[in-house]
Formats: sequence, structure tokens, C-alpha cells
Amino acid sequence: MGKKYKNPPIVETLCEFQFIPSLPWDMTIPGLFYEKIRSDFPEKKQQMGFGVGFQPKEKGIEQKFEMTQQIQFLRTDETALVQVAPDLLVINHLKPYPTWNVFKPMTSENLNIYKKIANPKGFKRIGLRYINKIEIPEEKIEMEEYLKFYPPIPKELPQIYLGFNINVEIPYEDERDLLLLTLGKAIPEKSGIISIILDLYYVMVMPEKVSFEGVEEWMEGAHTIIEKAFESCITDKCRNLFEEGE
Repeated sequence: MGKKYKNPPIVETLCEFQFIPSLPWDMTIPGLFYEKIRSDFPEKKQQMGFGVGFQPKEKGIEQKFEMTQQIQFLRTDETALVQVAPDLLVINHLKPYPTWNVFKPMTSENLNIYKKIANPKGFKRIGLRYINKIEIPEEKIEMEEYLKFYPPIPKELPQIYLGFNINVEIPYEDERDLLLLTLGKAIPEKSGIISIILDLYYVMVMPEKVSFEGVEEWMEGAHTIIEKAFESCITDKCRNLFEEGE
């Protein structure tokens, strides 16, 4: 991500904003929002959403799983979508990822439209997330050849494992923000390939610590940290899979 690749492993990126409302949720907000974006996102879908909330505690951060009813507005080709739920806005882009210089303005534009319609009081949570699918054309690999972030196994145990899932939480900005690193093995789409998911999720977990005026700066900082984290987690042999380019 920090470098430019011809075949980047990003399968989805998203930026989410959970708001502190100034008034109770108005069910007309999604319809008003749609009227402003329908030229770019004409398709509509409604579904139940499943998200993760974060609440600061004395001994760390507690994760809470939340169910919400969401309305999705999609591009005709379904490569990008905007999701609206009570006091929640999420902007998603699927593969192919169009670069940060395209995704960030799209995110900012939809955020500004939402703010004018819903008039929220502030941010309860902000998150920037990149989900990467690394496909290695091998049936067996030594993890350290491709990754610097992986589950080490004690030498006394067999060094072959069928699956794995590890999570790490790294605090930033005096624990105002968290970088959540998740690595796991995915089911490959075809035989002879090992598929690994590297999920990088940077989140502001302390409500109202970032203002509307400061959100652009927060987004830039979050993106820089995610870029650095991605490059820190992989080796040159892994980079060769993506092919550096202009």
C-alpha cells in the first residue's frame, strides 16, 4: 500500500463514521441523503448490518457487537457503496481499489452531505479499514518468507498447521486510537494456492476526541499508519507477488 503495486492485494477498503446525534434519529434522513447521491449511487438495498463497537475501560478496550438496519446505495457496477444506518455512515470500495487520492475525496464528499442533512453533534467513533487478500501460489510455505507478522509455533510442536487467526491491538495518540491487526488463513478460490487475509483497521475509540474540523487530518494520519503497518508486516518476497509499478 505505501508503495504502488500493479496487482495490489486490497479486496475492500472502508471508512466508517459513528455519530453522536444532536436529535433523535429521523427516518427521513436516508431518503434525503439518497436524493443527493443517486447520480453516483443509484442502486438501493436494505439489510441488517453487523458491526463492532469499542468502549474504553480501565483495563483496556471492550469490543461490543452491534446489529443495525442499514440501507445501502451502490454504484451500478457495485464496486463502491455508501451505507446509512441510525447515526452511522460507511463508505466502501471493493476491488479494484482506486488509490487513496480517489477514495478519500469520495469519503469526504459523502460525509459532508450527511452532516448537512443529519446535523450530528460529533463523532462517537471513526474507522479506516483495509482488507488485503494475499494469494501465494504454493501448497506449503515457510511463513517467515512472506510475512513478518505471523503466528510463531514452538519448535517442540509440528510446524504445519491447517488454519490460524491472530489479533493484535496497538494504541496510538495516548490510546485515543487503536490499530487492529488481524491475520488469518482464508479458503483459496482454487487449488495450489494459499490465501491469507491481512486486515488493518485504524479506529478512534474515544468519543468526541476528533472534531469535524479535524477529521480530514485524522483520515490522512490513519491512512499513513495503515500504509506503514502493511509494509511492516510483509517481506520483499511477498511484495514480489504484487509487482511494483507506477
